[in-house]
Amino acid sequence: MWNGHALTEEEATREAEREILPLLLELALVLVAAKIGAELVERWGQPAVLGELGVGVLLGNLSLAGLHAFDILKTSVPLNIAAQVGVILLLFEVGLESKMRDLLAVGLSSLVVAVTGVVAPMVLGYLVGVLFLPEELPLAHVFLGATLCATSVGITARVLKDLNRTQTKEARIILGAAVIDDVLGLVVLAVVSGAIAAANRGGDAGISVASVAAVLGKSLAFLAAALAVGSVAARPLMNLMSGMRVPGVMLAVSVSMCFVLAGLAGLVGLAPIVGAFAAGLILEPRHFERFHVRGERPLEEVIQPLGTVFVPVFFVVMGLHVDLRSFGAVSVLGLAAALIAAAVAGKMACGLAVFQKGVNRLIVSVGMVPRGEVGLIFASIGAALVLGGEPVISPSIYSAVVVMVVVTTVITPFWLKQLFSKPAAKSGGAGRARRRSEPERAEA
Repeated sequence: MWNGHALTEEEATREAEREILPLLLELALVLVAAKIGAELVERWGQPAVLGELGVGVLLGNLSLAGLHAFDILKTSVPLNIAAQVGVILLLFEVGLESKMRDLLAVGLSSLVVAVTGVVAPMVLGYLVGVLFLPEELPLAHVFLGATLCATSVGITARVLKDLNRTQTKEARIILGAAVIDDVLGLVVLAVVSGAIAAANRGGDAGISVASVAAVLGKSLAFLAAALAVGSVAARPLMNLMSGMRVPGVMLAVSVSMCFVLAGLAGLVGLAPIVGAFAAGLILEPRHFERFHVRGERPLEEVIQPLGTVFVPVFFVVMGLHVDLRSFGAVSVLGLAAALIAAAVAGKMACGLAVFQKGVNRLIVSVGMVPRGEVGLIFASIGAALVLGGEPVISPSIYSAVVVMVVVTTVITPFWLKQLFSKPAAKSGGAGRARRRSEPERAEA
């Protein structure tokens, strides 16, 4: 539609040309800026996501210095669509790395740690909302708690790999629990988002057991159906597609499956990232055996260039919406400090849930602390949701959440390195690794 009437084919072409020119320049700026930011922070030993986020914050606040040239980035619809494609691809990649067999094999310790690591931060985050934001509706407090519940497995996994500690008991529990955290976090997100949507439709801003149960049932039913149907259909579909000789078939079909499930999730009232994550869980290496036989690389490698282009756009756009002026308010700084305390304390409870002997509970707790990209995803969805005519996550709350994400992400690598450098952790971890490696060598 244009000026109240349907566009003709010629008008649609001209309109598309007008839209694409600014987008090309915006994407060029965002991508180059994102890589510069990522390079700078990685030289300091920090995750690239912090650099991408920081660049977004810088570009979004240059107006404070009188430079308004980049203000258009905040309201650019095409750029925001590209960012949403980026977060869908990100969750698809996370799903590819989080196989169902991993979820079933992590053991009871990881499950208990994961559940504790979701419930405790969410309760603490809700209490922070009640104390610091009494004027907000209860569902806003619940969503604030939801932003604290997930764990960024990528950051902890990178640190454990750099320290050569991925085979310790602590590492196995942390990584297993973080994988389950991803699933539980997405279910929590679906439930809270669905409850907010239901409240908007019914005019009731409260949470009823019936509405939460309905959304939870819908979320679990969607995931179960997607995983069941996808697991059965994926291999025959890929075997059929492998008969095609044109290049890129494996990637095209896999990404199409991701987009279809993301779209279906949106149609049933869930966040599209739930469907993207489910698509990643469905697809396994065994589904692509015929592609591999003819020399094609694994899907995880093939999809990386797409993620390299679109995922940084998401984080830069997230940074664009951080208003540094809000930090001039003592209330925002107080909220940020309270969220950081709740985020760390909530994950500290994870150590109490470890019942295995010979495990350093503090290492497990600290490994669950970083929120990283997961916290940003939750906050961005909250900023887009409207409750009672206002965003669930206001600009000032969003800024406080971003501070929490940055602090928990930055402190974890330093904290873990310090804990693993202690003599007890060194000897225990190395000894356990040796005890496992000897039978493995004998078996080989």
